[in-house]
Amino acid sequence: MNFCLVFFLFLFFLGGGALGCGTPPIPPLTSRVVNGVDARPHSWPWQISLQYEKDGAWRHTCGGSLIAANWVMTAAHCINTQFSYRVFVGKYNLVEEEAGSQAVLPEKIIVHEKWNPIFVAFGNDIALIKLSESVTLSDQVQLACIPPAGTVLSNLYPCYITGWGRLYTGGPIADKLQQALMPVADYATCSQPDWWGIAVRTTMVCAGGDGVVAGCNGDSGGPLNCQNAEGVWEVHGIASFVSGLGCNFVKKPTVFTRVSAFNDWIDQVK
Repeated sequence: MNFCLVFFLFLFFLGGGALGCGTPPIPPLTSRVVNGVDARPHSWPWQISLQYEKDGAWRHTCGGSLIAANWVMTAAHCINTQFSYRVFVGKYNLVEEEAGSQAVLPEKIIVHEKWNPIFVAFGNDIALIKLSESVTLSDQVQLACIPPAGTVLSNLYPCYITGWGRLYTGGPIADKLQQALMPVADYATCSQPDWWGIAVRTTMVCAGGDGVVAGCNGDSGGPLNCQNAEGVWEVHGIASFVSGLGCNFVKKPTVFTRVSAFNDWIDQVK
Protein backbone atom coordinates (compact mmCIF):
# COMPACT_ATOMS: atom_id res chain seq x y z
CA MET A 1 0.00 0.00 0.00
CA ASN A 2 1.08 3.56 -0.52
CA PHE A 3 1.05 6.63 1.64
CA CYS A 4 -1.09 9.11 -0.17
CA LEU A 5 -1.16 13.17 1.22
CA VAL A 6 17.04 23.88 23.60
CA PHE A 7 14.52 21.01 24.34
CA PHE A 8 16.80 18.33 25.76
CA LEU A 9 17.27 19.05 29.45
CA PHE A 10 14.12 20.98 30.15
CA LEU A 11 11.98 18.40 28.38
CA PHE A 12 13.12 15.95 31.03
CA PHE A 13 11.75 18.23 33.70
CA LEU A 14 8.50 18.63 31.78
CA GLY A 15 7.93 14.96 32.45
CA GLY A 16 9.74 13.27 29.59
CA GLY A 17 11.14 10.75 32.02
CA ALA A 18 14.54 9.20 31.93
CA LEU A 19 14.22 8.43 28.24
CA GLY A 20 13.98 12.09 27.26
CA CYS A 21 12.70 12.94 23.77
CA GLY A 22 12.93 10.80 20.67
CA THR A 23 13.38 7.46 22.43
CA PRO A 24 10.11 5.51 22.29
CA PRO A 25 9.48 3.07 25.15
CA ILE A 26 7.89 0.89 22.44
CA PRO A 27 10.47 1.00 19.63
CA PRO A 28 9.24 1.14 16.03
CA LEU A 29 9.75 -1.76 13.66
CA THR A 30 12.09 -0.20 11.12
CA SER A 31 12.14 -2.77 8.36
CA ARG A 32 13.21 -1.78 4.87
CA VAL A 33 9.74 -2.49 3.52
CA VAL A 34 9.15 -0.13 0.61
CA ASN A 35 5.39 0.19 0.84
CA GLY A 36 3.57 1.70 3.80
CA VAL A 37 2.59 -0.67 6.60
CA ASP A 38 0.71 -0.56 9.88
CA ALA A 39 3.03 0.90 12.49
CA ARG A 40 3.74 -0.99 15.68
CA PRO A 41 1.11 0.38 18.10
CA HIS A 42 2.36 3.48 19.97
CA SER A 43 5.89 3.18 18.57
CA TRP A 44 5.79 6.80 17.33
CA PRO A 45 4.50 8.25 20.61
CA TRP A 46 4.93 11.92 19.64
CA GLN A 47 2.58 11.52 16.66
CA ILE A 48 -0.73 13.33 17.20
CA SER A 49 -4.00 13.47 15.30
CA LEU A 50 -5.26 17.00 14.68
CA GLN A 51 -9.04 16.87 14.43
CA TYR A 52 -11.73 19.41 13.57
CA GLU A 53 -15.38 19.48 14.51
CA LYS A 54 -18.07 19.18 11.86
CA ASP A 55 -21.75 18.35 12.35
CA GLY A 56 -21.10 17.41 15.96
CA ALA A 57 -18.36 14.91 15.13
CA TRP A 58 -14.57 15.11 15.31
CA ARG A 59 -12.70 14.26 12.10
CA HIS A 60 -9.00 13.69 11.51
CA THR A 61 -7.47 16.30 9.23
CA CYS A 62 -3.70 16.38 9.84
CA GLY A 63 -0.86 14.94 11.81
CA GLY A 64 1.58 16.70 14.09
CA SER A 65 4.32 16.17 16.65
CA LEU A 66 4.25 16.67 20.41
CA ILE A 67 7.37 18.76 21.11
CA ALA A 68 6.61 19.68 24.74
CA ALA A 69 3.98 18.57 27.22
CA ASN A 70 1.77 21.47 26.10
CA TRP A 71 3.02 22.24 22.56
CA VAL A 72 2.37 20.57 19.22
CA MET A 73 4.09 21.29 15.91
CA THR A 74 2.13 20.93 12.68
CA ALA A 75 1.77 22.54 9.24
CA ALA A 76 0.37 26.02 8.76
CA HIS A 77 -1.84 24.82 5.91
CA CYS A 78 -3.63 22.50 8.34
CA ILE A 79 -5.12 25.46 10.19
CA ASN A 80 -8.40 27.08 9.16
CA THR A 81 -9.63 29.82 11.46
CA GLN A 82 -13.23 28.83 10.70
CA PHE A 83 -12.84 25.47 12.46
CA SER A 84 -12.60 24.30 16.04
CA TYR A 85 -9.78 21.85 16.69
CA ARG A 86 -8.62 19.32 19.21
CA VAL A 87 -5.34 17.42 19.54
CA PHE A 88 -5.48 13.68 20.20
CA VAL A 89 -2.34 12.21 21.77
CA GLY A 90 -1.61 8.54 22.37
CA LYS A 91 -3.65 7.39 19.38
CA TYR A 92 -2.95 4.39 17.17
CA ASN A 93 -6.37 3.36 15.85
CA LEU A 94 -8.58 6.36 15.14
CA VAL A 95 -11.82 4.38 15.27
CA GLU A 96 -11.27 2.63 18.60
CA GLU A 97 -11.23 3.74 22.21
CA GLU A 98 -7.67 3.38 23.48
CA ALA A 99 -6.36 3.44 27.02
CA GLY A 100 -3.84 6.20 27.54
CA SER A 101 -5.08 8.41 24.71
CA GLN A 102 -6.18 11.93 25.50
CA ALA A 103 -7.97 14.68 23.57
CA VAL A 104 -6.94 18.24 24.45
CA LEU A 105 -8.30 21.53 23.18
CA PRO A 106 -5.88 24.24 22.01
CA GLU A 107 -5.27 27.33 24.09
CA LYS A 108 -3.90 29.15 21.06
CA ILE A 109 -2.62 28.39 17.57
CA ILE A 110 0.31 30.31 16.10
CA VAL A 111 0.81 30.14 12.33
CA HIS A 112 4.14 31.36 10.93
CA GLU A 113 3.73 35.02 10.04
CA LYS A 114 5.30 34.52 6.59
CA TRP A 115 3.06 31.60 5.62
CA ASN A 116 1.13 32.39 2.44
CA PRO A 117 -1.74 29.97 1.67
CA ILE A 118 -1.85 31.16 -1.93
CA PHE A 119 1.81 30.34 -2.57
CA VAL A 120 2.61 27.12 -0.72
CA ALA A 121 6.00 26.91 -2.42
CA PHE A 122 7.09 30.11 -0.62
CA GLY A 123 7.59 27.86 2.41
CA ASN A 124 7.11 28.67 6.10
CA ASP A 125 4.48 25.94 6.33
CA ILE A 126 4.71 25.55 10.08
CA ALA A 127 2.40 26.22 13.02
CA LEU A 128 2.54 25.63 16.75
CA ILE A 129 -0.42 24.72 18.92
CA LYS A 130 -0.32 25.52 22.62
CA LEU A 131 -2.51 23.06 24.46
CA SER A 132 -4.97 24.18 27.12
CA GLU A 133 -3.39 21.71 29.52
CA SER A 134 -0.19 19.68 29.65
CA VAL A 135 -0.59 16.07 28.62
CA THR A 136 0.56 13.20 30.79
CA LEU A 137 3.58 11.47 29.33
CA SER A 138 3.57 7.67 29.28
CA ASP A 139 4.64 4.73 27.16
CA GLN A 140 2.03 5.86 24.62
CA VAL A 141 2.74 9.61 24.80
CA GLN A 142 6.28 10.93 24.48
CA LEU A 143 8.03 14.03 23.19
CA ALA A 144 9.63 14.49 19.80
CA CYS A 145 13.19 15.73 19.48
CA ILE A 146 13.93 18.66 17.20
CA PRO A 147 17.24 18.44 15.31
CA PRO A 148 19.97 21.02 15.89
CA ALA A 149 19.56 24.25 13.94
CA GLY A 150 20.82 24.07 10.39
CA THR A 151 20.99 20.28 10.21
CA VAL A 152 20.72 19.07 6.60
CA LEU A 153 20.46 15.36 5.91
CA SER A 154 22.46 13.66 3.17
CA ASN A 155 20.91 12.22 0.03
CA LEU A 156 19.10 8.89 0.62
CA TYR A 157 19.27 9.26 4.41
CA PRO A 158 16.69 6.76 5.71
CA CYS A 159 13.66 8.41 7.32
CA TYR A 160 10.10 7.32 8.04
CA ILE A 161 6.88 9.17 7.33
CA THR A 162 4.03 8.40 9.71
CA GLY A 163 0.37 9.31 9.56
CA TRP A 164 -3.24 8.39 8.99
CA GLY A 165 -3.38 9.90 5.51
CA ARG A 166 -5.10 8.49 2.46
CA LEU A 167 -3.90 5.00 1.57
CA TYR A 168 -3.63 6.05 -2.08
CA THR A 169 -4.57 9.04 -4.23
CA GLY A 170 -8.28 9.65 -3.71
CA GLY A 171 -8.56 6.69 -1.34
CA PRO A 172 -9.77 6.41 2.26
CA ILE A 173 -7.75 7.57 5.24
CA ALA A 174 -6.18 4.90 7.40
CA ASP A 175 -7.70 3.72 10.68
CA LYS A 176 -4.35 2.53 12.06
CA LEU A 177 -1.23 4.68 12.07
CA GLN A 178 0.88 3.95 9.02
CA GLN A 179 4.62 4.21 8.49
CA ALA A 180 6.81 3.98 5.42
CA LEU A 181 10.50 4.23 4.70
CA MET A 182 11.12 7.38 2.64
CA PRO A 183 14.76 8.20 1.98
CA VAL A 184 15.69 11.87 1.74
CA ALA A 185 16.14 13.42 -1.68
CA ASP A 186 18.68 16.18 -1.04
CA TYR A 187 18.24 19.71 -2.37
CA ALA A 188 20.56 19.13 -5.33
CA THR A 189 18.36 16.22 -6.41
CA CYS A 190 14.95 17.61 -5.51
CA SER A 191 15.56 20.97 -7.21
CA GLN A 192 16.40 19.40 -10.57
CA PRO A 193 14.07 20.61 -13.35
CA ASP A 194 12.37 17.22 -13.79
CA TRP A 195 11.89 16.91 -10.02
CA TRP A 196 10.46 19.91 -8.14
CA GLY A 197 12.70 22.53 -9.75
CA ILE A 198 12.27 26.04 -8.33
CA ALA A 199 9.20 24.97 -6.32
CA VAL A 200 11.45 23.55 -3.61
CA ARG A 201 13.50 25.75 -1.29
CA THR A 202 16.43 25.12 0.99
CA THR A 203 14.07 25.54 3.97
CA MET A 204 12.34 22.35 2.82
CA VAL A 205 13.34 18.71 2.77
CA CYS A 206 12.17 16.18 0.19
CA ALA A 207 11.69 12.48 0.80
CA GLY A 208 10.62 9.68 -1.50
CA GLY A 209 10.09 10.29 -5.20
CA ASP A 210 10.27 6.67 -6.33
CA GLY A 211 6.67 6.72 -7.54
CA VAL A 212 5.71 4.10 -4.94
CA VAL A 213 5.69 5.69 -1.48
CA ALA A 214 4.53 9.20 -0.64
CA GLY A 215 2.61 11.25 1.82
CA CYS A 216 -0.98 12.13 0.96
CA ASN A 217 -4.01 14.03 2.22
CA GLY A 218 -4.29 13.52 5.95
CA ASP A 219 -0.55 13.04 6.44
CA SER A 220 -0.01 16.81 6.29
CA GLY A 221 1.57 18.32 9.37
CA GLY A 222 2.93 14.97 10.46
CA PRO A 223 6.57 14.11 11.05
CA LEU A 224 9.42 12.90 8.94
CA ASN A 225 11.22 10.79 11.54
CA CYS A 226 14.97 10.27 11.17
CA GLN A 227 17.29 8.51 13.59
CA ASN A 228 20.54 10.27 14.50
CA ALA A 229 23.94 8.72 15.10
CA GLU A 230 23.13 8.18 18.79
CA GLY A 231 19.98 6.26 17.91
CA VAL A 232 17.61 9.06 18.94
CA TRP A 233 14.69 9.86 16.64
CA GLU A 234 14.39 13.46 15.47
CA VAL A 235 11.55 15.10 13.55
CA HIS A 236 13.31 16.62 10.55
CA GLY A 237 10.25 17.42 8.50
CA ILE A 238 6.63 18.58 8.66
CA ALA A 239 4.63 17.12 5.75
CA SER A 240 3.73 20.06 3.51
CA PHE A 241 2.75 19.18 -0.07
CA VAL A 242 2.68 16.56 -2.80
CA SER A 243 2.17 16.76 -6.54
CA GLY A 244 -1.22 17.57 -8.00
CA LEU A 245 -0.50 14.75 -10.45
CA GLY A 246 -0.89 12.24 -7.64
CA CYS A 247 0.47 11.58 -4.19
CA ASN A 248 3.09 9.10 -5.35
CA PHE A 249 4.14 10.58 -8.70
CA VAL A 250 7.67 9.62 -9.75
CA LYS A 251 10.31 12.34 -9.21
CA LYS A 252 7.78 14.36 -7.23
CA PRO A 253 8.73 13.40 -3.67
CA THR A 254 6.73 14.52 -0.68
CA VAL A 255 7.95 17.96 0.40
CA PHE A 256 8.34 18.76 4.08
CA THR A 257 9.08 21.93 5.98
CA ARG A 258 12.66 21.48 7.20
CA VAL A 259 12.33 21.79 10.97
CA SER A 260 16.01 22.67 11.48
CA ALA A 261 15.44 25.89 9.52
CA PHE A 262 12.92 27.09 12.13
CA ASN A 263 14.57 26.44 15.51
CA ASP A 264 14.76 30.18 16.25
CA TRP A 265 11.11 30.72 15.35
CA ILE A 266 10.01 27.79 17.51
CA ASP A 267 12.01 29.09 20.47
CA GLN A 268 10.63 32.60 19.99
CA VAL A 269 7.01 31.47 19.86
CA LYS A 270 7.28 29.17 22.85
